[in-house]
Amino acid sequence: MRFVTKETENEYTEFLEKHDRCNFQQSLEWGKVKTAWTKEVVLAEDEDGKIIGSICVLIRKVPIFGNMMYSSRGPVCDIHDKKVLEQLTECVKELAKKYKAFVFRMEPDIKKDDNEFRKIVEEIGYKVKDDAKDFKDEIQPRFVFRLDIKDKTEDEILAGFHQKTRYNIRLATKKGVVVKEGSREDLKDFHKIMVETGSRDGFIIRPLEYFEKMYDELAPKHMKLLMAYYEDKPISGIIPIMYGNKTWYLYGASSNSHRNLMPNYLLQWEMIKQAIANKHDMYDFRGVSGVVDESHPQYGLYRFKKGFGAEFTEFIGEVYLPFKPLVYKMYKFAEKSFRTLRDWKRRIKEGKK
Repeated sequence: MRFVTKETENEYTEFLEKHDRCNFQQSLEWGKVKTAWTKEVVLAEDEDGKIIGSICVLIRKVPIFGNMMYSSRGPVCDIHDKKVLEQLTECVKELAKKYKAFVFRMEPDIKKDDNEFRKIVEEIGYKVKDDAKDFKDEIQPRFVFRLDIKDKTEDEILAGFHQKTRYNIRLATKKGVVVKEGSREDLKDFHKIMVETGSRDGFIIRPLEYFEKMYDELAPKHMKLLMAYYEDKPISGIIPIMYGNKTWYLYGASSNSHRNLMPNYLLQWEMIKQAIANKHDMYDFRGVSGVVDESHPQYGLYRFKKGFGAEFTEFIGEVYLPFKPLVYKMYKFAEKSFRTLRDWKRRIKEGKK
């Protein structure tokens, strides 16, 4: 049981990048992007001191309540090895004492129906919250689409797309949409389009500086910016992250103009082709709502991602250790109330337009 230090950062990064359960949100680079959080990485070791498990933990002070510890998509280990999970948990508890934390929360990319993992963590002392359905209910999306591209060709992947998706990809190309890899400077165009997207679809946009920080820490090895142009004007863009054996579609933006040219379909296909060329195992489209209903405001996003032949995946949800149960209960109530109030304000603002 130990923690990552300056001297062991390379050892940890090598372990993470080579592990089947690798996730960019467990990386040191991603920890540097999250500047509002303190980062600690806890490790489990075998008898020879070799790393066999890890959890990257972010710590942040929440006004009134105290410090919260959080891990997105950890742990990275054999998730059915109870001894490894116990070793990691002991490290987490040491951190909780150090930071006087009221809770440790993690949202692992482990499927809901993995009853063996659920049984192990509950025996160790964790609680599981698995009732979230919408984006606003958790920090990370609980429902995603993931495309298996391991050892597959472009033709094999393309054949698995919905007919309409293949048509839209061809349409974008036929109408003159061109995809180019962007630079740090092109983030300005991307952000302008993202502000337009957020206003249209009703979600909060991060500032340009956040994306520039991402670029500084992750590009060019782990991050790209792909922009779609029509008549030399940017009309759409995506930011994918490549780490270990996977590619994630992290952010997307599309202008209100020329949406009929289907640039978003072409952008996805271009990035999937790059993931195949990189010999990755998976292309992760990230979040959708768990409410699969045509009347739901996010159903269009669900339909778009489903068209690429990806698997609709439901994760286990939030797995947490409440060190101060009453404080955590009050925090969750306050968190839910804040999100509800924010949604009301947004709807009122939209109604006035």
